[in-house]
Amino acid sequence: MGKKITPGLRKRGDVWHIEKTFKGVRLFESTGESELWKAEQFLAKRIDELRQEKVYGVRRRRLFSEAAARYLTEYQHKRSIDRDIPSLRLVMPYIGDLTLDRVHAGTLDKFIADRKANGITAGTINRDISVIRRVLNLSARLWRDEEGRPWLDTAPMLSRAIGEKRKPRPISWIEQTRLLNQLPGYLADMTLFALNTGMRDQEICSLKWEWEHRVTGLDAMVFVLPDEVTKNGRERIVPLNSTARSIVEQQRKSSEGFVFGLDGKKLSRMNNKAWIKARDEVGLTNVRVHDLRHTFGMRLRAQGVGLEDRQDLLGHYSGRMTTHYSRADIQRLIECVELLCRTHEKPELTLVKCA
Repeated sequence: MGKKITPGLRKRGDVWHIEKTFKGVRLFESTGESELWKAEQFLAKRIDELRQEKVYGVRRRRLFSEAAARYLTEYQHKRSIDRDIPSLRLVMPYIGDLTLDRVHAGTLDKFIADRKANGITAGTINRDISVIRRVLNLSARLWRDEEGRPWLDTAPMLSRAIGEKRKPRPISWIEQTRLLNQLPGYLADMTLFALNTGMRDQEICSLKWEWEHRVTGLDAMVFVLPDEVTKNGRERIVPLNSTARSIVEQQRKSSEGFVFGLDGKKLSRMNNKAWIKARDEVGLTNVRVHDLRHTFGMRLRAQGVGLEDRQDLLGHYSGRMTTHYSRADIQRLIECVELLCRTHEKPELTLVKCA
């Protein structure tokens, strides 16, 4: 007859996990041990720590998952929160059930390796790590327990993933047609809108009807994005060409609140499973949603649109006012984006290697 397993321990794969409630505190974490006797020692230590906290006021060690939950609650107004949520969700299987003092660069090695193995670029992985770093810094510098003690004594240094920087991959008009035909309707509309406005993924998903403005004296329409949505935190104007306006008018018949909402709900991102599947099926596996923005900028430059106008249309901060244009300024910017509605009628040039 085998040894009786200590209550509160459960094995998942090769590792023992704690699932126990002690003095009103729920313990749900990994022991990091594959041997039962070591896991029992770890459990006994955690119970003693809770007892010390309840009886003598000793600081409790908190899980990374607890800190991450607090971050998402307190910073839900953050512009990038919709991107932070997937980053934290991805890392939870690796460090979610570790106490904060056990999280360090080494504990992220497998996370980084697995992400690279899935073809994720170093830049994207480093963005995930920056969210983890933010949670740890808040735990050490801001958050305090009932006795005024920090959740974490010192935030560890986290290494960065190393890899080749990904180059922009604008798409051609032919590739655009193939991609749009493969995408589901709602994503095709959002993709075409991105190609004609240069807006970022999150800006399009967050786009609200209340930001729409008619331009007096012109038969034109723009959206004014508030500073809490834009990447650089500055309000900016988005002029619409005839293609973008037609997409907006189609959405007006079925959308409420958000211009591109699906079934009345806000979309978290364009880069979802449907986008990836459609992109891969038409042979554009190296194209990201952000490349639609690169395509917009490239096409403007090909049409002779000057640098300052391209900066304004892309929302790059250049020291100029972005929402206090004169009517002539707005008209000029609309004329710039209107050029994109007819460039596809011209034959495309391609580069072919010499034999």
